[in-house]
Amino acid sequence: MTSIDVYLFYYTILIIYLVGTISFLFYLIKPRQVISRVAFFITVSAFILHSFLLIYWYLTLNYFPVTDLHQSFSFFSWSLVGVFIIVNLKYKLPVLGSFLTPLATIFFIFSATIFTNEPIPLPPALRSFWLPIHSTLAFVGEAVFGLAFCVGIMYLIQENQIKKKKWGAFFYRLPSLKTLDDLNYLCLSVGFPFLTFGIITGSIWAEYAWGSYWSWDPKETWALITWFIYAALLHGRLNIGWRGKRAATFSIIGFGAILFTFLGVNLLIPGLHSYESLSSQVP
Repeated sequence: MTSIDVYLFYYTILIIYLVGTISFLFYLIKPRQVISRVAFFITVSAFILHSFLLIYWYLTLNYFPVTDLHQSFSFFSWSLVGVFIIVNLKYKLPVLGSFLTPLATIFFIFSATIFTNEPIPLPPALRSFWLPIHSTLAFVGEAVFGLAFCVGIMYLIQENQIKKKKWGAFFYRLPSLKTLDDLNYLCLSVGFPFLTFGIITGSIWAEYAWGSYWSWDPKETWALITWFIYAALLHGRLNIGWRGKRAATFSIIGFGAILFTFLGVNLLIPGLHSYESLSSQVP
């Protein structure tokens, strides 16, 4: 494809994601099965096209497309939608799309604002087979925690309505507190191993690239802080009985730490993983 073709394809995907997001938001207002099916079909269509784009980038660039901020936003958006599709197919909770697809679309919009189709030579540290392994584990884990973040927000909304005995429109559209709490625990159980192995493979990669498994680089430090937040939540759920509002709140805080590790550290704090600009590359 030419550069123009890639641009058109990229923004076509963005438009379809936007339509899917609007459809899911409309479903939140008018919870009709036909609306949820249409919204899900549109979102799956965008996800499939997005997958083809990632494959095209991989074949064209000859490396895993997560080496700059634009690509990372795109891959994270793809991961979020992929996690939602899997969960919705298994548990039939289309209302999750009303909360998660806006989040995924926002990241894809961020990616679109700094879109570039120009290949950049990879630095030596990124020429490693650990790149796809570490990146996939990390992004999938973060995407699962992104779903937990959305579930946590839904839980707090539902819990607040019940506590105040104000049966608003959301009360009849959101799942029960038990369903949301169970889903939050499922996300924690799945996301935590991915995050753990993402950190482990990143450490192994760091030893190959820089000669040290751990150098207390700012991103490494914040990744560890994030891991401890979710480890504390998992420990609390298994051994102390943390449930409900506390677990939902921790899920929101944990995802905030993920976003800061993913973006804030890379852009604001100098280190081995820092972006010098929006298009620079980091491992």
